[in-house]
Amino acid sequence: MMLRFAIVFILFVPTTFLTVEKIDRIETVPDNNLDKKGVLTGADQIEKYLHYLKGKKVGMLVNQTSIIGNKSIVDSLRSLNVDIKIIFGPEHGFRANASNGAKVEDEIDPKTGIPIISLYGQKRKPSKKDMDAIDVMIFDIQDVGCRFYTNINTLRDIMETCAEFGKELIILDRPNPNGYVDGPILNMELKSGIGQFPIPITHGMTTGEFAMMINGQGWLAKKMKCKIKIIPVKNYSHDMYYELPVGPSPNLNTQQSVLLYPSLCLFEGTIVSQGRGTYMPFTVLGAPALKGIYEFSFTPASIPGKSETPLHQDQPCYGLDLRDYNTSNIRKAGKVNIKWIIDMYKAYPIKEKFFDRTQSKQMGDINKLAGTTLFKEQIIAGKSEEEIRKSWEPGLSAYKKMRTKYLLYP
Repeated sequence: MMLRFAIVFILFVPTTFLTVEKIDRIETVPDNNLDKKGVLTGADQIEKYLHYLKGKKVGMLVNQTSIIGNKSIVDSLRSLNVDIKIIFGPEHGFRANASNGAKVEDEIDPKTGIPIISLYGQKRKPSKKDMDAIDVMIFDIQDVGCRFYTNINTLRDIMETCAEFGKELIILDRPNPNGYVDGPILNMELKSGIGQFPIPITHGMTTGEFAMMINGQGWLAKKMKCKIKIIPVKNYSHDMYYELPVGPSPNLNTQQSVLLYPSLCLFEGTIVSQGRGTYMPFTVLGAPALKGIYEFSFTPASIPGKSETPLHQDQPCYGLDLRDYNTSNIRKAGKVNIKWIIDMYKAYPIKEKFFDRTQSKQMGDINKLAGTTLFKEQIIAGKSEEEIRKSWEPGLSAYKKMRTKYLLYP
Protein backbone atom coordinates (compact mmCIF):
# COMPACT_ATOMS: atom_id res chain seq x y z
CA MET A 1 0.00 0.00 0.00
CA MET A 2 1.32 3.42 -0.92
CA LEU A 3 1.95 5.86 1.90
CA ARG A 4 -0.13 9.00 2.03
CA PHE A 5 1.09 11.91 4.09
CA ALA A 6 -1.07 14.43 5.86
CA ILE A 7 -0.38 18.09 5.14
CA VAL A 8 -0.25 20.09 8.32
CA PHE A 9 -0.79 23.85 7.96
CA ILE A 10 0.43 25.64 11.06
CA LEU A 11 1.54 28.93 9.68
CA PHE A 12 1.50 31.22 12.67
CA VAL A 13 3.52 29.30 15.22
CA PRO A 14 7.26 29.72 15.78
CA THR A 15 9.00 27.79 12.99
CA THR A 16 12.21 25.85 13.18
CA PHE A 17 14.56 24.02 10.88
CA LEU A 18 18.00 22.57 11.10
CA THR A 19 20.60 25.07 9.92
CA VAL A 20 23.97 24.06 8.60
CA GLU A 21 26.25 26.97 7.87
CA LYS A 22 29.47 25.32 8.99
CA ILE A 23 29.96 21.64 9.54
CA ASP A 24 30.67 22.20 13.24
CA ARG A 25 27.58 24.29 13.76
CA ILE A 26 24.31 22.38 13.63
CA GLU A 27 21.24 23.68 15.36
CA THR A 28 17.92 21.96 15.84
CA VAL A 29 15.02 22.92 18.06
CA PRO A 30 12.42 20.49 19.46
CA ASP A 31 9.10 20.68 17.63
CA ASN A 32 5.91 19.89 19.52
CA ASN A 33 3.48 20.94 16.83
CA LEU A 34 3.21 17.85 14.63
CA ASP A 35 1.66 14.43 14.91
CA LYS A 36 4.30 12.06 16.28
CA LYS A 37 2.81 8.88 14.78
CA GLY A 38 3.62 9.07 11.06
CA VAL A 39 6.60 9.92 8.90
CA LEU A 40 6.52 13.46 7.55
CA THR A 41 8.95 14.45 4.84
CA GLY A 42 10.64 17.82 4.94
CA ALA A 43 8.31 19.08 2.22
CA ASP A 44 5.22 18.02 4.19
CA GLN A 45 6.20 20.31 7.05
CA ILE A 46 5.25 23.53 5.26
CA GLU A 47 5.04 25.54 8.46
CA LYS A 48 8.80 25.08 8.95
CA TYR A 49 9.86 26.87 5.79
CA LEU A 50 6.97 28.84 4.26
CA HIS A 51 7.71 31.98 6.24
CA TYR A 52 11.30 31.88 5.04
CA LEU A 53 10.21 31.97 1.39
CA LYS A 54 7.84 34.91 1.69
CA GLY A 55 9.09 37.94 -0.20
CA LYS A 56 11.90 35.97 -1.86
CA LYS A 57 12.45 34.95 -5.47
CA VAL A 58 12.66 31.16 -5.36
CA GLY A 59 14.39 28.61 -7.57
CA MET A 60 13.43 24.95 -7.21
CA LEU A 61 15.35 21.82 -8.17
CA VAL A 62 12.48 19.33 -8.21
CA ASN A 63 10.87 16.51 -10.17
CA GLN A 64 7.78 14.29 -10.04
CA THR A 65 8.73 12.98 -6.58
CA SER A 66 8.59 16.48 -5.10
CA ILE A 67 5.15 16.27 -3.57
CA ILE A 68 3.25 17.45 -0.54
CA GLY A 69 0.63 14.81 0.16
CA ASN A 70 -0.28 13.81 -3.38
CA LYS A 71 0.21 17.24 -4.97
CA SER A 72 3.26 18.73 -6.65
CA ILE A 73 5.20 20.99 -4.30
CA VAL A 74 5.32 23.59 -7.06
CA ASP A 75 1.53 23.74 -7.20
CA SER A 76 1.25 23.73 -3.42
CA LEU A 77 3.70 26.58 -2.89
CA ARG A 78 2.24 28.65 -5.74
CA SER A 79 -1.18 28.36 -4.09
CA LEU A 80 0.45 29.87 -0.97
CA ASN A 81 1.80 32.80 -3.03
CA VAL A 82 5.43 31.71 -3.07
CA ASP A 83 7.20 33.50 -5.94
CA ILE A 84 8.77 30.63 -7.91
CA LYS A 85 10.92 32.12 -10.67
CA ILE A 86 12.64 29.04 -12.13
CA ILE A 87 12.27 25.26 -11.96
CA PHE A 88 15.49 23.32 -12.50
CA GLY A 89 15.03 19.80 -13.87
CA PRO A 90 17.40 16.84 -13.18
CA GLU A 91 17.84 13.62 -15.18
CA HIS A 92 14.49 12.47 -16.64
CA GLY A 93 13.17 16.06 -16.41
CA PHE A 94 10.75 17.88 -14.12
CA ARG A 95 7.82 15.68 -15.13
CA ALA A 96 9.96 12.47 -15.42
CA ASN A 97 9.08 11.98 -19.08
CA ALA A 98 12.65 11.48 -20.39
CA SER A 99 14.35 8.11 -20.72
CA ASN A 100 17.44 6.97 -18.85
CA GLY A 101 20.44 9.10 -19.84
CA ALA A 102 18.48 11.12 -22.43
CA LYS A 103 19.28 14.82 -22.74
CA VAL A 104 16.46 17.06 -21.58
CA GLU A 105 15.79 20.45 -23.17
CA ASP A 106 14.74 23.72 -21.52
CA GLU A 107 11.03 24.49 -21.76
CA ILE A 108 8.14 26.41 -20.27
CA ASP A 109 6.01 24.34 -17.91
CA PRO A 110 2.59 24.24 -19.63
CA LYS A 111 0.72 24.02 -16.34
CA THR A 112 2.33 26.90 -14.46
CA GLY A 113 4.09 28.95 -17.14
CA ILE A 114 7.31 28.79 -15.09
CA PRO A 115 10.57 28.41 -17.08
CA ILE A 116 12.16 24.97 -16.67
CA ILE A 117 15.94 24.96 -16.98
CA SER A 118 17.32 21.50 -17.68
CA LEU A 119 20.39 20.38 -15.75
CA TYR A 120 20.58 17.23 -17.83
CA GLY A 121 20.93 18.69 -21.28
CA GLN A 122 23.29 21.42 -22.47
CA LYS A 123 24.49 22.13 -18.93
CA ARG A 124 24.79 20.45 -15.55
CA LYS A 125 24.70 23.62 -13.43
CA PRO A 126 22.62 26.82 -13.39
CA SER A 127 24.27 29.82 -15.05
CA LYS A 128 25.03 33.18 -13.44
CA LYS A 129 21.95 34.54 -15.20
CA ASP A 130 19.82 31.79 -13.67
CA MET A 131 21.19 32.42 -10.19
CA ASP A 132 20.85 36.20 -10.46
CA ALA A 133 17.10 35.66 -10.95
CA ILE A 134 16.61 34.04 -7.53
CA ASP A 135 17.26 34.74 -3.85
CA VAL A 136 17.11 31.18 -2.52
CA MET A 137 17.19 27.63 -3.92
CA ILE A 138 15.09 24.64 -2.85
CA PHE A 139 16.24 21.04 -3.40
CA ASP A 140 13.48 18.44 -3.03
CA ILE A 141 14.11 15.19 -4.91
CA GLN A 142 13.56 11.63 -3.71
CA ASP A 143 16.81 9.65 -3.77
CA VAL A 144 17.27 5.87 -3.53
CA GLY A 145 20.55 5.82 -1.61
CA CYS A 146 22.93 4.48 -4.28
CA ARG A 147 26.26 5.79 -5.51
CA PHE A 148 25.34 5.24 -9.15
CA TYR A 149 21.97 7.00 -8.93
CA THR A 150 22.70 10.49 -10.29
CA ASN A 151 20.67 12.58 -7.83
CA ILE A 152 23.62 12.95 -5.45
CA ASN A 153 25.74 14.27 -8.33
CA THR A 154 23.05 16.84 -9.06
CA LEU A 155 22.95 17.74 -5.36
CA ARG A 156 26.72 18.36 -5.37
CA ASP A 157 26.45 20.49 -8.52
CA ILE A 158 23.67 22.68 -7.12
CA MET A 159 25.53 23.06 -3.81
CA GLU A 160 28.61 24.15 -5.72
CA THR A 161 26.61 26.68 -7.73
CA CYS A 162 24.89 28.10 -4.65
CA ALA A 163 28.26 28.42 -2.89
CA GLU A 164 29.78 30.16 -5.90
CA PHE A 165 27.01 32.75 -6.19
CA GLY A 166 26.31 33.18 -2.47
CA LYS A 167 22.81 31.68 -2.48
CA GLU A 168 21.34 29.64 0.34
CA LEU A 169 20.10 26.11 -0.35
CA ILE A 170 17.06 24.74 1.47
CA ILE A 171 16.96 20.93 1.43
CA LEU A 172 13.58 19.34 2.08
CA ASP A 173 14.73 15.96 3.29
CA ARG A 174 13.13 12.63 2.39
CA PRO A 175 13.71 9.07 3.68
CA ASN A 176 16.22 6.75 2.06
CA PRO A 177 14.41 3.49 1.11
CA ASN A 178 17.77 1.69 1.02
CA GLY A 179 19.13 3.00 4.31
CA TYR A 180 21.87 0.41 4.82
CA VAL A 181 25.61 0.75 4.04
CA ASP A 182 27.34 -1.83 1.83
CA GLY A 183 29.67 -2.35 -1.10
CA PRO A 184 33.22 -1.49 -2.11
CA ILE A 185 34.38 2.12 -1.77
CA LEU A 186 34.75 3.86 -5.14
CA ASN A 187 38.35 4.09 -6.32
CA MET A 188 38.45 7.70 -7.50
CA GLU A 189 40.55 6.67 -10.51
CA LEU A 190 37.23 5.20 -11.74
CA LYS A 191 35.29 8.42 -11.16
CA SER A 192 32.52 8.86 -13.75
CA GLY A 193 28.96 10.05 -14.17
CA ILE A 194 27.80 6.96 -12.23
CA GLY A 195 30.26 7.39 -9.39
CA GLN A 196 31.74 10.68 -8.22
CA PHE A 197 32.35 10.19 -4.50
CA PRO A 198 34.56 7.80 -2.48
CA ILE A 199 31.57 6.00 -0.98
CA PRO A 200 30.14 2.44 -1.09
CA ILE A 201 27.35 1.28 -3.40
CA THR A 202 24.69 2.04 -0.78
CA HIS A 203 25.73 5.05 1.28
CA GLY A 204 23.04 4.85 3.99
CA MET A 205 22.22 8.56 4.08
CA THR A 206 19.34 10.86 3.26
CA THR A 207 19.85 13.76 0.88
CA GLY A 208 20.20 16.18 3.80
CA GLU A 209 22.81 14.03 5.50
CA PHE A 210 24.71 13.55 2.25
CA ALA A 211 24.77 17.31 1.71
CA MET A 212 26.39 17.68 5.12
CA MET A 213 28.96 15.06 4.12
CA ILE A 214 29.71 16.91 0.87
CA ASN A 215 30.39 20.09 2.84
CA GLY A 216 32.26 18.38 5.64
CA GLN A 217 34.53 16.24 3.45
CA GLY A 218 35.42 19.14 1.17
CA TRP A 219 33.93 17.60 -1.96
CA LEU A 220 32.94 20.93 -3.52
CA ALA A 221 35.31 22.65 -5.95
CA LYS A 222 38.01 24.67 -4.21
CA LYS A 223 36.78 23.25 -0.90
CA MET A 224 33.90 25.72 -0.94
CA LYS A 225 31.10 25.39 1.62
CA CYS A 226 27.45 25.73 0.70
CA LYS A 227 25.16 27.43 3.20
CA ILE A 228 22.33 24.94 3.68
CA LYS A 229 19.16 24.71 5.70
CA ILE A 230 17.72 21.24 6.15
CA ILE A 231 14.09 20.50 6.97
CA PRO A 232 14.51 17.02 8.52
CA VAL A 233 12.12 14.10 8.08
CA LYS A 234 9.85 13.64 11.09
CA ASN A 235 9.69 10.27 12.91
CA TYR A 236 12.21 8.51 10.67
CA SER A 237 15.13 6.12 11.22
CA HIS A 238 17.45 4.51 8.69
CA ASP A 239 16.30 0.95 9.41
CA MET A 240 12.66 1.89 8.78
CA TYR A 241 10.72 0.38 5.88
CA TYR A 242 9.63 3.29 3.72
CA GLU A 243 7.47 2.87 0.63
CA LEU A 244 7.89 5.62 -1.92
CA PRO A 245 4.63 7.33 -2.89
CA VAL A 246 5.96 8.12 -6.40
CA GLY A 247 8.40 6.20 -8.60
CA PRO A 248 11.72 8.08 -8.58
CA SER A 249 12.43 7.50 -12.30
CA PRO A 250 10.82 5.80 -15.32
CA ASN A 251 12.62 2.48 -14.80
CA LEU A 252 12.15 2.41 -11.03
CA ASN A 253 8.39 2.19 -11.27
CA THR A 254 7.60 -0.09 -8.31
CA GLN A 255 8.70 -0.39 -4.69
CA GLN A 256 10.23 -3.77 -5.54
CA SER A 257 12.42 -2.23 -8.24
CA VAL A 258 13.61 0.50 -5.84
CA LEU A 259 14.67 -2.07 -3.25
CA LEU A 260 16.33 -4.37 -5.80
CA TYR A 261 18.10 -1.55 -7.64
CA PRO A 262 21.36 -1.51 -5.61
CA SER A 263 21.86 -5.22 -6.40
CA LEU A 264 20.52 -5.39 -9.94
CA CYS A 265 22.15 -2.26 -11.31
CA LEU A 266 25.49 -4.07 -11.19
CA PHE A 267 24.14 -6.17 -14.08
CA GLU A 268 24.27 -3.02 -16.25
CA GLY A 269 27.94 -3.91 -16.59
CA THR A 270 27.11 -7.36 -17.97
CA ILE A 271 25.39 -8.93 -20.97
CA VAL A 272 22.38 -9.72 -18.73
CA SER A 273 19.27 -7.56 -19.08
CA GLN A 274 17.68 -6.11 -15.94
CA GLY A 275 14.31 -5.80 -17.65
CA ARG A 276 14.75 -2.44 -19.37
CA GLY A 277 12.30 -2.48 -22.25
CA THR A 278 9.62 -4.16 -20.14
CA TYR A 279 7.08 -2.87 -17.63
CA MET A 280 8.92 -4.70 -14.85
CA PRO A 281 12.44 -3.19 -14.99
CA PHE A 282 14.88 -3.98 -12.19
CA THR A 283 12.77 -6.90 -11.01
CA VAL A 284 13.88 -9.47 -13.63
CA LEU A 285 17.19 -10.69 -15.02
CA GLY A 286 17.91 -12.59 -18.19
CA ALA A 287 19.80 -13.09 -21.46
CA PRO A 288 19.14 -15.09 -24.65
CA ALA A 289 22.19 -17.33 -24.06
CA LEU A 290 20.71 -18.58 -20.78
CA LYS A 291 17.95 -20.50 -22.58
CA GLY A 292 17.78 -24.03 -21.27
CA ILE A 293 19.45 -23.02 -18.01
CA TYR A 294 16.57 -20.92 -16.65
CA GLU A 295 12.88 -21.43 -17.42
CA PHE A 296 11.54 -17.91 -16.79
CA SER A 297 11.71 -15.58 -19.80
CA PHE A 298 10.81 -12.05 -20.92
CA THR A 299 11.31 -10.13 -24.16
CA PRO A 300 12.56 -6.51 -24.06
CA ALA A 301 10.93 -4.10 -26.50
CA SER A 302 11.28 -0.43 -27.34
CA ILE A 303 9.20 1.62 -24.88
CA PRO A 304 9.27 5.40 -25.46
CA GLY A 305 10.00 7.34 -22.30
CA LYS A 306 11.41 4.26 -20.55
CA SER A 307 13.89 2.51 -22.84
CA GLU A 308 13.90 3.10 -26.59
CA THR A 309 16.73 0.69 -27.48
CA PRO A 310 17.04 -1.83 -24.64
CA LEU A 311 19.66 -4.55 -24.41
CA HIS A 312 18.51 -7.73 -26.27
CA GLN A 313 15.61 -5.85 -27.87
CA ASP A 314 12.97 -8.24 -29.32
CA GLN A 315 14.91 -11.31 -28.13
CA PRO A 316 13.59 -13.70 -25.45
CA CYS A 317 15.73 -13.49 -22.33
CA TYR A 318 15.94 -16.34 -19.84
CA GLY A 319 16.77 -15.88 -16.19
CA LEU A 320 15.31 -14.87 -12.83
CA ASP A 321 11.93 -13.43 -11.88
CA LEU A 322 12.45 -11.40 -8.70
CA ARG A 323 9.09 -9.66 -8.60
CA ASP A 324 8.06 -11.70 -5.57
CA TYR A 325 11.48 -11.86 -3.95
CA ASN A 326 11.31 -10.96 -0.25
CA THR A 327 13.37 -7.73 -0.22
CA SER A 328 13.22 -7.62 3.58
CA ASN A 329 16.04 -10.19 3.38
CA ILE A 330 18.26 -7.49 1.87
CA ARG A 331 17.19 -4.77 4.30
CA LYS A 332 17.57 -6.96 7.38
CA ALA A 333 20.98 -8.22 6.28
CA GLY A 334 22.03 -4.70 5.29
CA LYS A 335 23.83 -6.11 2.26
CA VAL A 336 23.75 -5.67 -1.49
CA ASN A 337 22.98 -9.07 -3.03
CA ILE A 338 26.06 -10.08 -5.06
CA LYS A 339 25.15 -13.79 -5.14
CA TRP A 340 22.94 -13.24 -8.19
CA ILE A 341 25.77 -11.85 -10.32
CA ILE A 342 28.20 -14.53 -9.09
CA ASP A 343 25.73 -17.33 -9.89
CA MET A 344 24.73 -15.91 -13.28
CA TYR A 345 28.37 -15.61 -14.35
CA LYS A 346 28.88 -19.27 -13.41
CA ALA A 347 25.79 -20.23 -15.42
CA TYR A 348 26.59 -18.12 -18.49
CA PRO A 349 27.82 -20.43 -21.28
CA ILE A 350 30.19 -17.95 -22.96
CA LYS A 351 32.20 -16.54 -20.06
CA GLU A 352 34.32 -14.14 -22.14
CA LYS A 353 31.18 -12.28 -23.27
CA PHE A 354 29.61 -11.79 -19.83
CA PHE A 355 31.43 -8.51 -19.09
CA ASP A 356 32.37 -7.65 -22.70
CA ARG A 357 31.02 -4.15 -23.39
CA THR A 358 31.68 -4.55 -27.15
CA GLN A 359 28.73 -6.95 -27.21
CA SER A 360 26.29 -4.06 -26.85
CA LYS A 361 26.30 -0.26 -26.71
CA GLN A 362 23.66 -0.58 -23.98
CA MET A 363 26.06 -2.20 -21.51
CA GLY A 364 27.78 -0.17 -18.83
CA ASP A 365 31.24 -0.51 -17.30
CA ILE A 366 31.24 -3.04 -14.47
CA ASN A 367 34.39 -1.49 -12.99
CA LYS A 368 32.78 1.95 -12.75
CA LEU A 369 29.55 0.49 -11.35
CA ALA A 370 31.33 -1.59 -8.71
CA GLY A 371 33.83 1.20 -8.09
CA THR A 372 36.78 -1.14 -8.34
CA THR A 373 38.48 -3.35 -10.95
CA LEU A 374 38.84 -6.08 -8.34
CA PHE A 375 35.14 -7.06 -8.30
CA LYS A 376 35.12 -8.27 -11.91
CA GLU A 377 38.44 -10.06 -11.45
CA GLN A 378 37.16 -11.82 -8.34
CA ILE A 379 34.02 -13.10 -10.06
CA ILE A 380 36.02 -14.40 -13.01
CA ALA A 381 38.48 -16.07 -10.61
CA GLY A 382 35.62 -17.85 -8.85
CA LYS A 383 36.05 -16.12 -5.50
CA SER A 384 33.33 -16.75 -2.92
CA GLU A 385 30.91 -14.09 -1.74
CA GLU A 386 32.66 -14.10 1.63
CA GLU A 387 36.05 -13.52 0.03
CA ILE A 388 34.71 -10.68 -2.10
CA ARG A 389 33.07 -8.96 0.86
CA LYS A 390 36.23 -9.29 2.92
CA SER A 391 38.12 -7.34 0.25
CA TRP A 392 35.87 -4.32 0.82
CA GLU A 393 37.61 -3.77 4.15
CA PRO A 394 39.01 -1.71 5.77
CA GLY A 395 37.47 0.90 3.46
CA LEU A 396 33.86 0.06 4.27
CA SER A 397 34.37 0.23 8.03
CA ALA A 398 36.26 3.52 7.71
CA TYR A 399 33.38 4.97 5.69
CA LYS A 400 30.83 3.87 8.29
CA LYS A 401 32.83 5.61 11.00
CA MET A 402 33.12 8.80 8.95
CA ARG A 403 29.39 8.71 8.12
CA THR A 404 28.38 8.95 11.80
CA LYS A 405 29.51 12.60 11.90
CA TYR A 406 26.73 13.59 9.52
CA LEU A 407 23.76 11.53 10.64
CA LEU A 408 20.51 13.33 11.53
CA TYR A 409 18.57 10.13 12.19
CA PRO A 410 19.23 6.95 14.21
